[in-house]
Amino acid sequence: MAHTQRIKASVFAVVQNLGTLALLAIAFPLNLSLVLASLLWNRFRGSRQQLAEAETPRNILLTGGKMTKALQLARSLHAAGHKVFLVETQKYWLSGHRFSNAVERFYTVPAPEKDPDSYIQALLNIAKAENIDIYIPICSPVSSYYDSLAKPVLSSCCEVFHFDAEITKMLDDKFAFSEKARSLSLSVPKSFRITDPEQVLSFNFDNETRKYILKSIAYDSIRRLNLTKLPCETPEATAAFVKSLPISQEKPWIMQEFIPGKEYCTHSTVRDGELRLHCCCESSAFQVNYENVDQPEIEQWVSRFVKELGTGQASFDFIQAEDGAVYAIECNPRTHSAITMFYNHPGVAAAYLAQQPLVEPMQPLPDSRPTYWLYHEVWRLNEIRSWKQLQTWVKNVLRGKEAIFDVRDPLPFLMVHHWHIPLLLLDNLRKLRGWVRIDFNIGKLVESGGD
Repeated sequence: MAHTQRIKASVFAVVQNLGTLALLAIAFPLNLSLVLASLLWNRFRGSRQQLAEAETPRNILLTGGKMTKALQLARSLHAAGHKVFLVETQKYWLSGHRFSNAVERFYTVPAPEKDPDSYIQALLNIAKAENIDIYIPICSPVSSYYDSLAKPVLSSCCEVFHFDAEITKMLDDKFAFSEKARSLSLSVPKSFRITDPEQVLSFNFDNETRKYILKSIAYDSIRRLNLTKLPCETPEATAAFVKSLPISQEKPWIMQEFIPGKEYCTHSTVRDGELRLHCCCESSAFQVNYENVDQPEIEQWVSRFVKELGTGQASFDFIQAEDGAVYAIECNPRTHSAITMFYNHPGVAAAYLAQQPLVEPMQPLPDSRPTYWLYHEVWRLNEIRSWKQLQTWVKNVLRGKEAIFDVRDPLPFLMVHHWHIPLLLLDNLRKLRGWVRIDFNIGKLVESGGD
């Protein structure tokens, strides 16, 4: 039986990877034509980006080179007159963003979770070789803590725009974050730290007015989308679900009160406890569309919370209940992809680099269009079942801004979709490995048990 299942999985992986490569091949001529037209426009019409001359030009090191948010920040810093050096782990040497004209040089480093000391040493070597003035990690969920460990080492030669290790550890722990917010009298759902399935099975749900959900405290790219409400319809169903999860002392989970309402996500850039860059948008479990919305209650919540954090970047998830109250669900100590909404904001570099306080946090400009990823949107076409849904899809694409494509810097749009992702697919094809979905935003194949 196991042998048969392996054969079926291998056949599925072959069909899945080859089929996706074929679809990308169909899109290649259109993408290439668009990029070539942009390059010719830049060459013959002189529409190259006009770069500012920074009063104090900085050499800036960014990690997370495979992710769109790193590309966007690189472009913003480059447009302000700074030099940007981009870094990724060796697995993603193929990053399409390395071809951006905003990137001075691209480096690869060891994966931090596999060899933390070598990772930190590689960053230090780059910082010294390129005379880096400031290091801004654009973290993956795995690397945020290792970047905090690198902070005292790198601080000997450059500024590090990242939280200290204890702060990062607290923010990354959904339960510890909740307790910290509660200590500041900020609203969060009721929550319990779970290290044994029996804690859930013996919990008296009869005393509760709301349902609960279980979430892994450690980042889980697959199970994070599972919002099964507890208790289930029967005790047996509850037990079956809870026991199917890898809950243990070493892998704790959080049981969190489920508050019905509208979900929001934010990006926050913080310097010395001051909220300097802020955006907020409606959210969903798999978020690939961003449109700024005005939610002053959420901004006030974030401003109060970050005062004790120091310097770094944070992403908050909120629920606004039916009565208008806002509750923070979790916080991730890293850059949020919603920062793509700042694509046309001239003040992004100052939010990170300038020392003087701001009158109020910078937000996306009023004329900033919603950002999306075109290849995600094309993928969604197979979900459309009515003419009205198609009209909505077309409207969203036409009124929005493609997050990777920039007519002044078009190569990443070609190289992400027709170099970076195809090479990942070919590698999975070679290994007869399937995947759950392609995340063009993050630049990876989301796999069960993957990075």
